[in-house]
Amino acid sequence: MQLDPRLLHLSPLDNVVVAREGLEAKAVLILDGQAFTLAEAVQRGHKIACRVIAPGEKIMKYGAPIGSAIRPIAPGEHVHLHNIKSDYTATHVIGSPATEAE
Repeated sequence: MQLDPRLLHLSPLDNVVVAREGLEAKAVLILDGQAFTLAEAVQRGHKIACRVIAPGEKIMKYGAPIGSAIRPIAPGEHVHLHNIKSDYTATHVIGSPATEAE
């Protein structure tokens, strides 16, 4: 994959890349030989789609699923809490009292 040096592709199985530095809105990135303009700023360490990701599709990072898309995600789009959900079951909720199983 031809990749902008400001991005890191952690595994060939991943459908996201990671910003190696903070990127400003309107920055032009090269993903797999194609240029994409960021619609919004992306912080260092955040994910960017490196291809189209369909609703319900697993978000792959480190070669492992880390969540699912909740809407279509375009190549070059910031991938974060606004367009993915965790697939992990919550074991507690902040602020709720602990209860014992009956």
